[in-house]
Amino acid sequence: MTTILINGMSCQHCVASVKKALRKIPGMSNVVVNLEKGVASYDGDVNGEAVKEAIKKIGFEVSE
Repeated sequence: MTTILINGMSCQHCVASVKKALRKIPGMSNVVVNLEKGVASYDGDVNGEAVKEAIKKIGFEVSE
């Protein structure tokens, strides 16, 4: 499982938005977003840049 840090999430609507965006990426599975920790975890052989771009596109930032 791959985990990424996300800045800017403040509510359950944010969590739902991130989940929806990540689930649209081909090959993505088992998406879990934790608001309190500010992380998203997922399985799949997915391009990391595609993940970052999907998150940025909906208004959040990915921490390196």
